[in-house]
Amino acid sequence: MAELIKIYEENPSEKEIRKVVKVLKSGGLVIYPTDTVYGLGCDINNTSALEKVARLKGVKLDKANFSFICEDLSNLSEYVAQINSSTFKVLKRNLPGPYTFILPGNNNLPAVFKKKKTVGIRVPDNTIAQAIVAQLGNPIISTSIKDEDEVIEYTTDPELIKEKWDKLVDIVIDGGFGGNIGSTIIDLTTDEPTLIREGKGSVEI
Repeated sequence: MAELIKIYEENPSEKEIRKVVKVLKSGGLVIYPTDTVYGLGCDINNTSALEKVARLKGVKLDKANFSFICEDLSNLSEYVAQINSSTFKVLKRNLPGPYTFILPGNNNLPAVFKKKKTVGIRVPDNTIAQAIVAQLGNPIISTSIKDEDEVIEYTTDPELIKEKWDKLVDIVIDGGFGGNIGSTIIDLTTDEPTLIREGKGSVEI
């Protein structure tokens, strides 16, 4: 049974954040708010947790396109290969924000992602997500939780999310109602930024 934890974005409770981080460190799965939709995530360094997320999404782990939720741009070089100054300026101008930027990965990627040439980086404009990553000390992976209802592509009500995911995850964070528009995905691995998916973020970057 998942635990529903109320955390306020204006002032996230350190005690509750610590509880979430403890679950993540022990290989648990957490549904948490971002600046777009609610995400399903786990510690990027826990392979068995990553495999659980991949199974829930119905994909093979080495083929999964999970994005990394980072606290800010300072730890980007841990997982991203050298990027030029114009690319960095795009990131600095738009993050934190509702974007997933595809960047070239480096050799520090966790073993299960080694075959991937690129990594999707997110720095959500959401203090709860940022606090979790800061306390954990490394990124969490993120994948959106889709709703079967064709009208509402993403589930927005934390209590309904808990009902649906109750036996599949360890914690559902109630950070208020979420959005139902995903992040804008932009590929920055080539000379010109390439729009992969238009979402909440402006495509004028």
